[in-house]
Amino acid sequence: MDKILYTIGEVAEILGENTSLVRFWANNFPKFLKPQRNAKGNRLFTKDDVETLKQIHLLVKDQGMTLDGAEKKLSSQKKSIDERVRVLDSLKEIRAQLDEVRKSL
Repeated sequence: MDKILYTIGEVAEILGENTSLVRFWANNFPKFLKPQRNAKGNRLFTKDDVETLKQIHLLVKDQGMTLDGAEKKLSSQKKSIDERVRVLDSLKEIRAQLDEVRKSL
């Protein structure tokens, strides 16, 4: 079952990045990311926030866009970027399954 809220560490692990980069993106994309805070002041991200961070990761890290370029792209083409992220997640899942099959042989 999916969680309701994810800590910054969990999000960083999902993205394969460090927490400081997730924090940086959360601060630089306030239009798209609004993490909640717990009593200690730690950021808590929703599933939608995680999906948005995956999109930012795709645009900035994989496609080499600047932060401004990624923001413009997110504003104008959010649906197509979301679809790419879903496809990449599916491919990663298939690869993991194939690795498991290969190990069992």
